[in-house]
Amino acid sequence: MKIVVTGSLGHIGKPLTQELVRKGHSVTVVSSNPERQKDIEALGATAAIGSVEDVDFLTATFTGADVVHAMIPPNNAVPNPMVRHEKLGDSLVQAIGQSGVKRVVYVSSYGAHLDKGTGLIVGHHHVENALNALPGVEAITHLRATYIYYNLYAFVGMIKSMGFMAANYGDDDLTVLVSPKDIAVAAADEIENQTNGKHVRYVASDERTCNEIAQALGNAIGKPDLKWVTISNEQMQSGMEANGISTLVATQLVEMFGASHSGLLHEDYDQHKPETMGSVKLEEFAKEFATVFNAN
Repeated sequence: MKIVVTGSLGHIGKPLTQELVRKGHSVTVVSSNPERQKDIEALGATAAIGSVEDVDFLTATFTGADVVHAMIPPNNAVPNPMVRHEKLGDSLVQAIGQSGVKRVVYVSSYGAHLDKGTGLIVGHHHVENALNALPGVEAITHLRATYIYYNLYAFVGMIKSMGFMAANYGDDDLTVLVSPKDIAVAAADEIENQTNGKHVRYVASDERTCNEIAQALGNAIGKPDLKWVTISNEQMQSGMEANGISTLVATQLVEMFGASHSGLLHEDYDQHKPETMGSVKLEEFAKEFATVFNAN
């Protein structure tokens, strides 16, 4: 099959591209960075260098593809990440519609079934609905990924400076974790075996409480007594702003993490859990966390 992978060679794009090429598919990888071209070609794929904001570029790249793997890498450094997400999503949707592509796999997020109350994830809700409204697309799968392991790297500095983890979710709150490698495996499966219609597939690797996460990470970094405490929304907001995060972005993040604390974020996931969990468990990721922790 001819497959276009957006998201460059990121945490999901690289293992997905490697798997699809290994299986003999013709893969084109979209990247905005010209320096990525040689890395993409080294994997046996074709590089399409251009901006995902350029609808004409995307349309030309998507035309003739059997499947488009669509995703929008997060960027919380921009003034308004949600507006950026919706803008890039609209570009992808418009290009898919104009190119005549019949099958799409979109990397979304748990909580995307809600139109409010989940902070940044509302952007995924917008893109899911826009894709679902496309005429002519025969098959759409929304891969709703849960809490990606690498988000835990945000706690490295706090652990080093304060000796504990703290957020407006924590303690015995359940966190549904996922590895980008397992998202790539699920994406490859959907690309090859997708059936017609609109589908939602949740992707998760492990389910642990925040206390259990802290214990696993603590054991890996030589701090077996590491704790993850729950603080108020106001404390979370002020802490983020003190660390240079804008008020708007901090507010969106606090709402998103607060939805994890309340359980709102994974209420639909709880009703539609994946038949098979991914293979990368918390203890395996903890080893990677320790490597990053000790390198900084």
